[in-house]
Amino acid sequence: MTDQQALPPVFTVVPGAAVSRALAGQRSAVIALVEETYRLHGSGRTVNPPSHFLRFPDRPTARIIALPASIGGEHAVDGIKWISSFPDNLRLDVPRASAVLLLNDPRTGYPYACLESSLISATRTAASAAAAARRLSAQRGTTPRRIGYFGAGLIARHVHDHLTELGWGIEEYGVHDLDPGYATSFAEKVLAPTGRPVRIHDKAEDLVRSSDLIVFATTAATPHVTDTAWFGHHPLVLHLSLRDLGTEVVLDSVNVVDDVEHVLKADTSVHLAEQATGHRDFLHATLDDALTGAFTAPSDRTVVFSPFGLGVLDLAVGRHVHARAAAAGDLLTIDGFFHEVSRHGGGGEAA
Repeated sequence: MTDQQALPPVFTVVPGAAVSRALAGQRSAVIALVEETYRLHGSGRTVNPPSHFLRFPDRPTARIIALPASIGGEHAVDGIKWISSFPDNLRLDVPRASAVLLLNDPRTGYPYACLESSLISATRTAASAAAAARRLSAQRGTTPRRIGYFGAGLIARHVHDHLTELGWGIEEYGVHDLDPGYATSFAEKVLAPTGRPVRIHDKAEDLVRSSDLIVFATTAATPHVTDTAWFGHHPLVLHLSLRDLGTEVVLDSVNVVDDVEHVLKADTSVHLAEQATGHRDFLHATLDDALTGAFTAPSDRTVVFSPFGLGVLDLAVGRHVHARAAAAGDLLTIDGFFHEVSRHGGGGEAA
């Protein structure tokens, strides 16, 4: 916001179609933006309080999460993401997650935009995964040739789209899902168009053992992959769904996270490992450590990246989307959204 803009700011809405247009062709730019935001966070120029979970006794698998955050500096913005996860939606043939993102003017505190945010959330998750994969693979001195997707939903699709931006010479893709129909559809609609061989794995073990890079993108609530022998080839693991790996696997791996305090909660795999051991020494680095060179991922051990998901990433991508939508004339302006803007009244309707 600038001094020349109206006070309070005009309130705008960015619908999903406009968000999609703003993100079109922006994968490489968003990966770079996410990396820069991790650096800002690592240097203390963000505020990222704990996420707050709204849970329901009558719907134990469902939750709605609030992620407040603030980014300082030249492109300062405050805001909050409000994202729901209702796994039972899949039985209704609608996506599991839905979300909105509110952006606040850091000068006045007034919210100035509401963006449909399921696509923003998926994009920042995928860009974070791609940034981690690129940096950690480079440090290990190897480029993955066989990528396996454990879980074949929307997040896996977005991760695949962003990984293709890295320009790797992939030789084979694999996919495993508890629902064979999902795995088949993902293989045919997402992976096959790459022109590379695609294998559908009926057994989870086969997918893990045959992949250099494994993307966990499931809705698992508790660990279900516990055999360390599956990882004897020391792959790179993007543990995006956070609760797939047993404590044995976590402790046998080199663990990189986005933020230590955030990821050690809500019964994530690393949180369960902390509870089992009474310490957190098995966490070796943050992604910012890897990006700045303070940490180098080894090639002779399994490396697991477990990102809890930072609200500052949503803010950074959301601000980028809002700016592009504004430039394209894609903002919906809500005139008069803030009704009483005079301290002592006057000009408004009588109460």
